[in-house]
Amino acid sequence: MKFVVYREDFVKIDLLNFAWYGDSYKEVARNKYYKFEDGSSIKAIYRPYSSQWVYFNSPMMHRVSKIPQIFPTAEAENLTICLTLSGTKGFSVLISDLVPDLHLIGDAQCFPLYLYEETSTENKADDLFSHAETNTADGKYTRKDAISDAGLKHFKDAYPTETINKEDIFYYVYGLLHSEDYRTRYADNLSKELPRIPCVKKAEDFWAFSKAGRDLAHWHLNYETVEPYKAKLDLKGRSVRELQEHDYYVTKMKFIKKDQKDTVVYNNAITIENIPLEAYDYVVNGKPALEWVMERQGVSTHKDSGIVNDANDWAIETMNDPSYPLNLFLRVITVSLETMKIVRNLPKLDI
Repeated sequence: MKFVVYREDFVKIDLLNFAWYGDSYKEVARNKYYKFEDGSSIKAIYRPYSSQWVYFNSPMMHRVSKIPQIFPTAEAENLTICLTLSGTKGFSVLISDLVPDLHLIGDAQCFPLYLYEETSTENKADDLFSHAETNTADGKYTRKDAISDAGLKHFKDAYPTETINKEDIFYYVYGLLHSEDYRTRYADNLSKELPRIPCVKKAEDFWAFSKAGRDLAHWHLNYETVEPYKAKLDLKGRSVRELQEHDYYVTKMKFIKKDQKDTVVYNNAITIENIPLEAYDYVVNGKPALEWVMERQGVSTHKDSGIVNDANDWAIETMNDPSYPLNLFLRVITVSLETMKIVRNLPKLDI
């Protein structure tokens, strides 16, 4: 039997370049080298309504978990419903078409629409994926439905006169998990275990929740392209056309007063006014979605590594739009208002 001995004081600790963890200490003792691989940098969702680049490659990423089965490549199309698992800030749910961070909404657990498996070169008649769809450009991965046939049958049995598919069920779940009635009734359970999904009594309510789930997904997935809310902008006597690129640079958005949330100071050149207060009713992981935008769209320095996270770089280099942080805030106002409009029109939970 061979024992591998390693010493943490053997390596150079430099958090600006690499964050060491248990397995990486062991691997350097085995003379294993890590190599940067092109194509491993992908767009991911880090916090609600805040995306950033991540180097997604298992040798250099601690615990990729099951994500490679959900998003095996940057091009793989999928949707996943992420929800809080025993969260301390209340139950939350958010859909994503990007790789989610573990702490996207607390300690997130995600349930996808599809699962991917590497395509086998053998043609087995009884292969689990033999009737699935090959769905990546290189044909390397095969896609199957994450919702089981038994799950589909469960809903078909509940509504025998309806034509229901797995996508309908997926959006039904997303709509149901936004129900204030559901969250109130099962608050104790949701604080310590995964949600259970009941069938509502009436087919019309099933379709109402399913349609609501689709509509919510539209707003929550397309938050970067929906129409910005037409809030009043105080531009210090100038028009939008007169603004220069540097006028959109944001360091930290803040409320004009702590208890006055209808006005946000974007920077010295721009103040956002007449923000509808009901937009703050849309809360994700204990905080209004708008306040997540305010927190992430700015400049911050990581205390331990000294790495500067500058949202303006993302705006210019990735989005090719220096006004992106401002427009994102305005767009999430729209998202928040539309979300609450849908949520407040959900049917009562009758099960």
